[in-house]
Parts: sequence; C-alpha cells; structure tokens
Amino acid sequence: MSEFVSQIFGNAYWLLSYILPFLLVLTPVVFFHELGHFAVARWNGVKVDDFAVGFGRELFGMTDKQGTRWKLCAIPLGGYVKFAGDANAASVPDFDQHNNMSEEDKSGSFMHKSVGQRSAIIVAGPIANFILAIVIFTAGFMIWGKPVSDPVIAAVQADSAAEDTGLKAGDIVVSIDGVSIKSFNDIPLIVAPNAGAQMPIVINRSGTLREFLITPREKQFKDRFGNVQRVGIIGITNTRAVGNFRIEKLNFVSALNEAVRQTWYQIKIPLIYIKDIFIGKKSADMLGGPIKIAKYSGDIASQGAASLIQFVAFISVAIGLMNLFPIPMLDGGHLVFYAIEAIRGKPLSEKAQEMGFTMGMLIIFSLMIFTTYNDVFLWLQ
Repeated sequence: MSEFVSQIFGNAYWLLSYILPFLLVLTPVVFFHELGHFAVARWNGVKVDDFAVGFGRELFGMTDKQGTRWKLCAIPLGGYVKFAGDANAASVPDFDQHNNMSEEDKSGSFMHKSVGQRSAIIVAGPIANFILAIVIFTAGFMIWGKPVSDPVIAAVQADSAAEDTGLKAGDIVVSIDGVSIKSFNDIPLIVAPNAGAQMPIVINRSGTLREFLITPREKQFKDRFGNVQRVGIIGITNTRAVGNFRIEKLNFVSALNEAVRQTWYQIKIPLIYIKDIFIGKKSADMLGGPIKIAKYSGDIASQGAASLIQFVAFISVAIGLMNLFPIPMLDGGHLVFYAIEAIRGKPLSEKAQEMGFTMGMLIIFSLMIFTTYNDVFLWLQ
C-alpha cells in the first residue's frame, strides 16, 4: 500500500514539476506561431480549415463563423494551421484537389495566392514568435527590471584569456567586438557564443582608451540544476563593491530597445553554434528537443513565475528560428520553394515538391531521434 501511495505521489510530482511547466511554456509559443500564419492568411483572403494546438486526436474545439475549426489536440508537441487546399497539417499541397478547383474555391486557396502572399503567410509564424519574445522581454524589463552592474573588472583570473591579453583589475570594459558595454552583465552575452573566436575589446584604463584582441576560451560547467553548459569565457570577474550591483526598471523605449537586443542575441547564439557544428569546431551534443525543454521548464519554474515567463520568450525565439531553417516541411523549406518559383517564374513540379517534402520529413525525424537521444543522455547525467 505504501509503495502504491509513493508511486501516486511520484507521478504527481513529475506532473507538477515538469509536464505542467512544459505545457505552460510550449502552448503559448505554439499558439502565437500559428496565430501569425492564421492572421496573415485571413488578411490575404485564404480560407483556414483548422487551427490546432497539438497533434493527433482532438480533445476539444469549436468552429467559428468562417468555418475554421479551432482545436486542442492530444499530443502537445507543436501545432498547425491547415489552409484550404492543403493535403495535411504540414501545408503540403493537395495537387489533385487544386487541379479540379472551381474559380470560387481558388480565390480562398493558399496555393493559388501569389508568391509574395504565400511567403508573407509563411514567414508570419516565426515573426510572431520573435514579436512575442520582444513583448515578454519588454514587459519584464519594465516590471521586474534589468540586473545592472558597472563594467569594471574586479579581478583577472590566472591563466585566462584576459590575463594573456593584458587586462587588469580596475579596467573598465567599453566595448567587445564593436558592441558597446553598458553593464558587466552584457559581457557574457557577447563572449559566451564566441569561444575560440578572436574579438577586439576596448577598455578604459585610467582615462585612456586601449584596444586589445582577445580570444574567449571554452569552459564546461554544470548550472545550478545540474545541466551541462559549454560557453566562452575570458576570465574576468565583478563584485558588488566594484560593480555597484543594482536592478534598474526601464521605461518603455529603453525596455523595447533592450528587448530587441536580447532577442537578437538569442537568434545569434544558436546560429553561431550551428555554424561551428558544420565546420567541425563544436559537437552537436548540446542540441535538444522536447525532453530538454521539459527539463529546463521544470527547473526554471522552481525559480518562480517571472523566470518561467522569461523562459517562454527564449523558447519562442528558438522555435521561430528553427522554423526558418531551409528544410522542407518547415516554414523555411516552403520559403525556399517560393524563392525558386519566383526565380523560375513557375513552381517546381509536383514530383520535385513531393520529393522535397519526403526528404524534409526524413531530416526532421532524424533530428527528432538525435535530439531525443541527447535529451535522455542529458537527463541521466
């Protein structure tokens, strides 16, 4: 009996600690992504058959006056908007249906819109994700504020990139890689994704500006939740006394500017990482999928609602960026097809598109298997 009760409480703990935070993070991100597609499609006169959050069996839903079925489905790992004339949830065209459409049906068909209209509808999903992130970051900087500390070096670690470069305690960091440094907290945003890359750093030493070239070194460590992280560091520290630590609540304009900058860095960091994978500079073992998101969601939820809301912004950027990759079945793959159509003056043949979508499906399934393996390995560490 006690073992049964223990199992019940264990399952409840798992649900509350990981599954619930995972759903709270992923659901709004998916909803806003699909809402971007939906809104621009409606503006362009495209009939929308389904708006789904999740895949698989419908749990519940409703049909609006325009005939769109809004539904929540059983598998909460994404979502889709199915346009009139689509063969499936991935917006693969139903060529047989298109060839037999009436003129009235064609007016509401996605495939019969111009290349520009279709491109706008497709790109609207990732853009909606970026906008969601900017809105969350802006609100966060206005409500909770931004941690700020003066960019003064309190100490230089021995045998570090900073020591080799000649940086000293008391130096004020003015800029790194051409980016102005307003707070010591800005430094990791620039340095972390650039391990092994030589960058100019400008410092103020006793009123004189001096420029050096510094190469961050990669460091592997475990964060407070036990997750393995690998980032670039230069080996400088800041203290409360030297840095004048404080929380600054920003006005709307400043918060929006900082939110755009934060969103850009969240786009830039994974792009640099993926580039480094392709050139053999880094391994792909940090790539993650749903299990990793669930683990991080649970870990971050333990810090409170504010941290979880901020995490929604990070995931929104990641999903928006991922969907822009030029892989058939993803938004970026559709955009590649439309670019080819614009250049050729006509779409690719049905056979070529079908081959592309099949290849895209194989790539996505392969990535899912690979990232799931990475996720499980990460969880067991």
